[in-house]
Amino acid sequence: MSKQKPIVALVGRPNVGKSTLFNRLVGQRKAIVEDLPGTTRDRIYGDVEWTGVEFVVVDTGGIEALHTREGKPQPMADPLATASIGFVSEIREQAELAMKEADVIVMLVDAREGLTAADEEVANLLRTADKPVIVAANKADNAERRMNAVEFYALGLGDPFPISAYHGTGTGDLLDEIVKLLPPVEPEEEDEATLRIAIVGRPNVGKSSILNALLGQERAIVSDIAGTTRDAIDTHLTWDGEPIMVVDTAGIRRRGRIERGIERYSVMRALRAIGRAEVVLLVLDATEGVTAQDAHIGGYILEEHRSLIIVVNKWDAIEKDSHTMAEYSRRLRQEMKFLDYVPVLYVSALTRQRIDQIIPTALRVRAERHVRIPTSELNRLLQEAVAKNPPKAVRGRKARFYYVTQAEADPPTFIFFVNDPKAVHFTYLRYLENRIRERYPFEGAPLRLVLRGKEKD
Repeated sequence: MSKQKPIVALVGRPNVGKSTLFNRLVGQRKAIVEDLPGTTRDRIYGDVEWTGVEFVVVDTGGIEALHTREGKPQPMADPLATASIGFVSEIREQAELAMKEADVIVMLVDAREGLTAADEEVANLLRTADKPVIVAANKADNAERRMNAVEFYALGLGDPFPISAYHGTGTGDLLDEIVKLLPPVEPEEEDEATLRIAIVGRPNVGKSSILNALLGQERAIVSDIAGTTRDAIDTHLTWDGEPIMVVDTAGIRRRGRIERGIERYSVMRALRAIGRAEVVLLVLDATEGVTAQDAHIGGYILEEHRSLIIVVNKWDAIEKDSHTMAEYSRRLRQEMKFLDYVPVLYVSALTRQRIDQIIPTALRVRAERHVRIPTSELNRLLQEAVAKNPPKAVRGRKARFYYVTQAEADPPTFIFFVNDPKAVHFTYLRYLENRIRERYPFEGAPLRLVLRGKEKD
């Protein structure tokens, strides 16, 4: 039984510090694959924990200060005109989406610049929301600005919280207020025996078509217009007596191409669906090859510790010879080295080619996720791995491994007891993971390797 975390949306005009506050709340997170290019991701959402309460914060992002004239971007000369004319409709759209999707809305304003017409426009809309709204007066970096934040009382949204997202001043009080206003988290009523599959990927790669092919009917809207699917759609089916729930989601775009607010919230729904699933189908477009954004989405799935199958759709549209699939697989593995344990299916939703392999593969991948390795076997494997390739010293410290145990499955989690966790380079953990997978493939399942310090007896 899974839980859906509450959503907190950051709303406001550009340059008030939404992204800075987002980064402050989420905190710095280590890259998933530090030695591979193409895995750095601009964050759209992030998990936050404060006083034991977990929630998801969404960065709606600023809107470019540009208008178009004859197809060419033109900067607005007057900043006030930009705010009043150029931003209001798009900021309004962000606010409307936040009112619909979020559990708590944080409206950011700029304590340095003071109250603007764009702030008042958004506040007028938010006053009609049936969701809690908090005004955060950002850039209140000194006592004078904190005092000046009182002018935002005029928005009629309650007491403004003077903060400095950059320095962290006042963010603790803001978090206290957010947590106080969050709704209680209720577990989803889901049958634990049901395999939950999420279908994700960039827009227009054929996610809805794959769902329809699995169902054998037109369950989801299919269109050549990118971004047709806005909401996550839960569909229940039975496969050889096995109850399955499939979630079709909106496409995920890289941050720079997210169009208006609605795409951003479609992304949020997709990422929430990833968290709900046991197995995720990452759909690629065979005609476009492997893109950097495909790798980014794979990184999101890995970060959520979900099992994964890569589904290369539109395979019917590729001119093929006897080497085509092997060459495509080679390039795919090269671009997604960090997902080398993931099965790949080459399908066509249009012709139904290999569609019947998706559910059996998902069932197999779920079973792999629950494999347990006896502690005695794990320690023999560790001893052999260390003897074959001893860890190198890190900052003058050399790691000594004492023993390893599998703490849990779903996802498979291994705890390595060492003299000094800081003396173990991440590449050596990758080496140990590869040694484990040589004997226990854990097909499609991510492994969590945890280092724990232990003084020698």
